Amino acid sequence: MDDGTRWLDADQQRAWRALVIGTTLLMDKLDEELRNDFGLSLAEYEILVRLSECEGRQLRMAVLADALRHSRSRVTHTVKRMEKAGLVLRNNCVEDGRGVLCGMTDIGWEVLQRAAPAHVAGVRRHLVDVAGEDDFTALGRVMDAVTDNLIGGHPEMEIR
Repeated sequence: MDDGTRWLDADQQRAWRALVIGTTLLMDKLDEELRNDFGLSLAEYEILVRLSECEGRQLRMAVLADALRHSRSRVTHTVKRMEKAGLVLRNNCVEDGRGVLCGMTDIGWEVLQRAAPAHVAGVRRHLVDVAGEDDFTALGRVMDAVTDNLIGGHPEMEIR
């Protein structure tokens, strides 16, 4: 039956499955290491990283959700958990009174300072060093192209 579908050939199917399984295993492993060693999920770690890169170590919740490519409700749920752990604080935005700011606490900063070297070592051990420099660079180019292709169609990009 010729329905016009461009099916993947055997090599493409193998590569696709390797990407799906490898990405899942990698993210699960990095999450497991952060949880075991620092009591942080990978999502919580990424929130701390994003906050650490901002002036005053704070961001509007909506901007944080967009930067992480997560739904606002998912980020709100994660931030609530982090707030209970003393890693972040939420405050109303002084500029307009409508937005909510998420800011990293000193405890959050200390946890990030301890976790970052171990996390980077895990990324190297489980991906960068396994792939090799040329393949890792090629992977970055491919994922940049995928991101550029998909980001415009992301529902939250239409809100802006």
